Amino acid sequence: MTPLLGPAEIRRLAAALGVAPTKRLGQNFVHDANTVRRIAAAAELTADDVVVEVGPGLGSLTLALLPLTRHVYAVELDAALATALPGTVTEFAGAEAAARLTVRHLDALRLTADDLLDAGEPTALVANLPYNVAVPVVLRLLAELPSLRRGLVMVQKEVADRMVAGPGSKVYGVPSVKLAWHAEARSAGRVPPNVFWPVPNVDSGLVAFTRREPPPGADRRAVFAVVDAAFAQRRKMLRAALAGWAGGSGAAVAVLERAGVPPTARGEELTVVEFTAIAAARQRAG
Repeated sequence: MTPLLGPAEIRRLAAALGVAPTKRLGQNFVHDANTVRRIAAAAELTADDVVVEVGPGLGSLTLALLPLTRHVYAVELDAALATALPGTVTEFAGAEAAARLTVRHLDALRLTADDLLDAGEPTALVANLPYNVAVPVVLRLLAELPSLRRGLVMVQKEVADRMVAGPGSKVYGVPSVKLAWHAEARSAGRVPPNVFWPVPNVDSGLVAFTRREPPPGADRRAVFAVVDAAFAQRRKMLRAALAGWAGGSGAAVAVLERAGVPPTARGEELTVVEFTAIAAARQRAG
């Protein structure tokens, strides 16, 4: 079994690099081996999977993923961490494991499929995501990497709840609908603060997702424009909330009626299928 990083190893590696976790990059390093093994197991990876890991940090999760997969693309914004990761993998897991790792010193919000060509198209996303960019990263990668079939991400518990919420929930909103357009998402458990260094002041949550075909009728950008407009004024009825998007309240009512959605409904009541129907109705009207 590949040795994983504990508190002593995390601090040794950080000290050798002169690295201190920063709030700006949302860095919280996992130092509990059991938690890392739990995340890797929950991802349900196969030996054929090519994994994208965003924000590998010092390598805690990377070391757990490599024995389970064909290849890992590690996308790291911090230059010092990106440079050091192959050496850490070699030290703890050996040269063969390091050969199945590709490190990209990139901002994940600028990542494209062309950046991940070394070892085949990525099939899964598994990552401990910085809290401040978690949702944008997941949505971008699902849009930019059509080969991604599933994923498991660790995010702030409040964000996790929003990502998996359904219509009618108090926390159902833009992240819920946009993720649902790409994939079926579910909660995969809670992670306590004490497994991180530094210790955050919030719990984390695991979100698992499986890609599915989006609802037919309208493209992603058109649907997301409706979603953004509906939740910008989430307490308003759709006939008012969508007035600016549709070109007036009368136009909004007409579009909603063509889509089969009551103009008195609110965005928090609608499924992604209904949002798609609204976008499609607008497109048909020209």
